[in-house]
Amino acid sequence: MSQYIDLIRTVLVKVRDIPMNHATFYAYFTLALRILLPLLALLLLIRMIYGLVKASPKPELWGYLSLPNGVCEPLTHWENIIGRSDTCDILLNYPVVSRQHAAILHSEEDHWMVHDLGSKSGTFVNGAAVESGGSSATYGDVIRLGGVDTVLLPVPDHEVEEQKKQSVKPVSPWLSLLLLSLFQGFTALQFFTSVEKEYIILVPGAFVCLSLVMWVYSLSLRMAGRTGFEVETVAFFLSTLSLAITASSAPSAVFKQWCSIVLGIFAFLILGLFLRDIRRVQKIRWLMAAGAIGLLSLSLVAGTVKYGAANWVSIAGFSIQPSELAKICYIFAGSATLERLFHRRNLGLFMVLTGLCLGCLALMSDFGTAAIFFATFLVIAYLRSGDYTTLALVCGGCVFAGLVLVSVKPYILRRFAAWGHVWEQASDGGYQQTRTMSAAASGGLIGVGPGEGWLHNLGAADTDLVFGMLCEEWGLLIALLAVACIVALAIFAVRCCHASRSSFYAISACAATSLLVVQTMLNVLGSVDILPLTGVTFPFVSNGGSSMLASWGLMAFVKAADTRTNASFANITQKSHETTWLGNLMTQEAEEHEKN
Repeated sequence: MSQYIDLIRTVLVKVRDIPMNHATFYAYFTLALRILLPLLALLLLIRMIYGLVKASPKPELWGYLSLPNGVCEPLTHWENIIGRSDTCDILLNYPVVSRQHAAILHSEEDHWMVHDLGSKSGTFVNGAAVESGGSSATYGDVIRLGGVDTVLLPVPDHEVEEQKKQSVKPVSPWLSLLLLSLFQGFTALQFFTSVEKEYIILVPGAFVCLSLVMWVYSLSLRMAGRTGFEVETVAFFLSTLSLAITASSAPSAVFKQWCSIVLGIFAFLILGLFLRDIRRVQKIRWLMAAGAIGLLSLSLVAGTVKYGAANWVSIAGFSIQPSELAKICYIFAGSATLERLFHRRNLGLFMVLTGLCLGCLALMSDFGTAAIFFATFLVIAYLRSGDYTTLALVCGGCVFAGLVLVSVKPYILRRFAAWGHVWEQASDGGYQQTRTMSAAASGGLIGVGPGEGWLHNLGAADTDLVFGMLCEEWGLLIALLAVACIVALAIFAVRCCHASRSSFYAISACAATSLLVVQTMLNVLGSVDILPLTGVTFPFVSNGGSSMLASWGLMAFVKAADTRTNASFANITQKSHETTWLGNLMTQEAEEHEKN
């Protein structure tokens, strides 16, 4: 087998030498690729970012609440708060109704749960007072809120069909996938002309195989009746950049990085399908909390120090970063359904979980990841409580804890001593940032070409300083578009939250994208000395299997929040009648859980 591989390699090298022997033709050829790649990326990402920003899913209709005056208030979520407050999902402006009187939660097909939220005049279902754990209700039942009688009504079939027709349609994926395939193909061609002989099959082949995986994924889900692929297309584009970065800095690791992308896609699919059942999500939250603490504790016990932080663990010859995987568990455990929120309004247990996670990260000296966890905590805590006072006290406590930590471990300050003065310490503490900024400036708008830069020779250039590599080899245009992709995902998540079915989906999607935005900000601004260099990766783009796996996993939370008709495999469409093989499998799975 090795003889055939060597023969193919020899043939490819001879084919490559033909244009390289003609210097003028080769120069124009590589220049054309350098111009063409940014143009393709610009067209692709304008289309994708426009689709993500424009997408604003409309609230779904799950039922009606008929009022005494004959008005029917729509139930547009699985979780609806009823009361006099303007913040309630259903506003009942009656004196006998409390500001937050009751909550009605979708349980299963044609069944709901009614919970009283400590109202003064009580809540009743068919004349019986609502129990402490909630009372079941079905369509046709009378729900009395104080002295106001309401009737729970179903959505007529014709309105369901009309709602599907009026749903915001995702951008057609085929042109975007074609542009991305061309981008991947030209990138493979660029490396074919520049990579060393021993990697002439491996490196270009990785881009071709990634394109095949992308098309198999998209066509499979399209056969299942799914239409929305904006999130995945952006992730595939950023993953393509990751392969290019790896091919420039460590071509022998390209296959490992490609495998990490494939594993990340599987994690994305598995987690997305798991999130389809909100009751299953509630049952496993404690396990996820234990997983977050366990993964970080594993680093403390068996971690080895790399780049100043003990956050790497070697298992069977592979190095993994448990703190990256802990991000998924932490967001999963921190997000909560509305039912849990009004049973436990305080943030005590979540604050304990956050304290344990931050404590482990501090002991590992991984302060960049600790900052990301804390920023994510603030987002989740605000969405869960909306209590500015509590958050202010928490921030104050963290500042105090940080001052104590600095006094106990003064060497921490020395790690950030070069911040804002890197050019004054260009041969010492500012060595990495000054080289990064010099390389970024030399790239201009279109870059020097994939694999043609010099920054990859610097330590951590393909991880912590990857923004500099992007600017140098791919140009400032593509580097800024990569950042814009992360921002667009965050905007998309916020827009989806207005129509989210459950508070769990809203909180987890906002938390996941906030984590990605903060991590990107620390990576980009740290590499150019606007913020301290904290040693965190650029989501999707940096070389590293653990980071890639975590980035794809976090996308599952964003995908689950997308309620556009048939746009997400991670949610069940209302009264769906899918007939494809994957659609039948998904529908059968949902029906089995409803029967149980």
